[in-house]
Amino acid sequence: QVQLVESGGGLVQPGGSLRLSCAASGSIFSIYAMGWYRQAPGKQRELVASITGAGSTNYADSVQGRFTISRDNAKNTVYLQMNSLKPEDTAVYYCNVDNVRTYDNRWYSRYWGQGTQVTVSS
Repeated sequence: QVQLVESGGGLVQPGGSLRLSCAASGSIFSIYAMGWYRQAPGKQRELVASITGAGSTNYADSVQGRFTISRDNAKNTVYLQMNSLKPEDTAVYYCNVDNVRTYDNRWYSRYWGQGTQVTVSS
């Protein structure tokens, strides 16, 4: 069983910063990819950033240069440092993990966190 717990969301002023964390728990041996998605009201969920265990990253054009994704493999945790936040960044941010390997040699394709609200407003 794999569980994802997100934290770090909240209210911030435009131009401010916020750091999101997502910790995966369970009998996890490894996780191939971890990432962050977001969904604003009335809009589709979109990929914000992702990172593999080897450190390969991918960013949405809208956040590149402002957001930085990182992970701590020993803690099975992924972070999203968000700088220069804009009102357009307001959304529920969801943690995602892909290809999770457990100690009993099982693989799980995808898990989602419950989401954490990020609101950028003055």
